Order: sequence, then C-alpha cells, then structure tokens
Amino acid sequence: MTTSPTLPGILFVWTSADPEHERDFNRWYDREHVEERVRIPGFVSGTRYQSVRGPRKYLGLYRTVSLNAFQTPDYFKAFGQQTPWSVTNLQRMRDPMRRVCAIEAETGMGTGAWLAVLRLGAPAIGQDAQAVAGMAALGEKLLQIDGVIATRLLTPDAKLSGPLPAEQKEGRVLDPIFLVDASSESAAVAAADAASVALGLDGAEAAILQLSWQLREADLQAA
Repeated sequence: MTTSPTLPGILFVWTSADPEHERDFNRWYDREHVEERVRIPGFVSGTRYQSVRGPRKYLGLYRTVSLNAFQTPDYFKAFGQQTPWSVTNLQRMRDPMRRVCAIEAETGMGTGAWLAVLRLGAPAIGQDAQAVAGMAALGEKLLQIDGVIATRLLTPDAKLSGPLPAEQKEGRVLDPIFLVDASSESAAVAAADAASVALGLDGAEAAILQLSWQLREADLQAA
C-alpha cells in the first residue's frame, strides 16, 4: 500500500542476532548505527528495545518528521553506502523484519519504558478512514489503563519497505502494527491483552519489549 508522504514516519527494524557475534552487533548499534540514522535530515529519534516476550530479540524504531525523510538523497546515501561495520552486522541479523511505516491513530504522548507490539495481520487499515478512527478510539480506551501512556498505529508503505539483506522475502506480509507505550511491564501486558480481545487476536502473540535507550535529534544538537 502507499501512504501519505506527509504523515509522521517510523522505520521499524525487528531482528535477532547471531549469538556468536551478538556483543559486536550491539556495539555497532549503540556506537554507530543509531547515531548515523538519527543524523539523517528529517529523523527525530532512534530507540532500541529488547524483547522479554516475542519472536525476535531486538527492535529499533526510528521516528521521522514524515515519510518524505525516506525519499531524500541523504537517506538513499546512508542506505546505499553502508559502512563496513554495518555490512558485517547486517549479515548477522537473524529473521529480520524491516518496515517503513506511516504513524496514524496516535493517542497519548511520550516514550514508555515498556512497549507492546501487536501485528494486526489485517489488510490496508491505513487506507480505511473508519478503521483508523476505530484504532484511535481503541487507543483512547487503553489510555485509561494505569501506566499506559501512548498508542500508535503503524501502516507499512509497500514502496518504501524494502527487505533487509537477510530478510525472508517469500510470503512477506506488510500488515499494520499496533504499538502501546507503557511505564510498567504489567501495564504493557494488560494493554496488549485488552487490545487483543478488542481486535480478535491471540493475546499470546503480542510481544512485550523493554526500553534499552533512545537518541534524539535534540541530543545531537546539544552535543
């Protein structure tokens, strides 16, 4: 699907890593890759999470002012001219999942210490205004759970969501993703369970992740 380029965007990269090289993989992310991406014009922040429940161990979220940030010469240069360290560690990814998404139906504010991730497995919600409104209404209900601070619907853009080198291409499904930020693990689990019931999903399939760290564009300016 193609989404509006003026909507806020997010690069969603969810992966595990080769256990033999996991230490260097994390050093690369923490010492080079996140900063490199956040320095691209139009990028707002880069945030890393680690799963406590879910199919992949590490999640990177890179927020942008709009989807246009993924169509600039600066982004194409960074994406097309990876550093040697990047090339090495991109090959160390296991079962990676890369999506470039529009952020829709956003409720609340802020970044929580815990994150629930639900893959909706549904068709193009982002092209259905009523469905987007329904997700926003669900988000508002979830905000009533103590500790839930924000929700976001991510709608993948098919044109921009090219796969990573190690990503499985056959049977690749670009389904919408629902994120719930929370201040505690119990709140993230409660929200994931409530959202799963409302959406007819299996609550056990929802992933729960803990914040590792975040780098903001403002941090780079201050430095």
